[in-house]
Amino acid sequence: MKRSLHIGINDYPGTQNDLSGCVNDANDWEEALKQHGFQTVSIVDGQAKKSNMVEAISKIVSDTGKDDIAVITYSGHGTWVADEDGDEPDGRDEALCPYDIMDGNILTDDELYEIFNQRSWGARIIFISDSCHSGSVSRASFRMPGVENDDWKFPKIRFLAPEIYLKSDKFKNNKRLLQRAKQVENSQGRWNIRAASVLLSGCKDTEYSYDAWFNGRANGAFTYSALQTLKKLDKDATYSDWFKEIRKLLPHVQYPQTPQIVASRYQKNKWKVFEE
Repeated sequence: MKRSLHIGINDYPGTQNDLSGCVNDANDWEEALKQHGFQTVSIVDGQAKKSNMVEAISKIVSDTGKDDIAVITYSGHGTWVADEDGDEPDGRDEALCPYDIMDGNILTDDELYEIFNQRSWGARIIFISDSCHSGSVSRASFRMPGVENDDWKFPKIRFLAPEIYLKSDKFKNNKRLLQRAKQVENSQGRWNIRAASVLLSGCKDTEYSYDAWFNGRANGAFTYSALQTLKKLDKDATYSDWFKEIRKLLPHVQYPQTPQIVASRYQKNKWKVFEE
């Protein structure tokens, strides 16, 4: 059985950091997975509160049995908070940003790890994340060969700084840990979600993922690159083959994000893309 879940969040009430391409990303992933024979579900914007995200992710993981495949895609803001339990070498927990983040709700890598760790033996779980895992909000120009860009529509970085959504008292309590974590530049942390079978992400933990425009339409740069290359893959292509094609597009000289793949050698080189 093939199942997929697609989460896209443009609207972040109260943050003044709304995005443009995340709902398009979710819809585009859903359409692509339908073409690969998946039963699909999507939750976007106001549907994607933390409780709903946790419920939807937990359900697809629990429903995926031996030799089944589940694909989960997330497009939206990423963030990090200070690690308080000492399990992160870089001193911070990476996290996804639900719609209700201003209520203090984030979905951390520790929480995702626990969800994915409940999967059945032999189940294939593919997690694709198009969000930032570190950095600060800024803007940059972008032009990728072969697409017409709208220069006036500046891309946005898919990152929410912790001070935006942490309440003042909690931020003060975490400020020392946050400052220490900010000093760490090269560690990858635990965002690889070791319990997931395969992780594809838009950038390193120390980089940004971008919300951009292609041919007059908003998309994540990583999602756009992944879907464009997916269309051209041979039917026997592996995740390693797909990743190599994505890396031909990113990082770009004007677009410094480095997609990542985390999986075992067997999973990368033997598993066929989106096949049981």
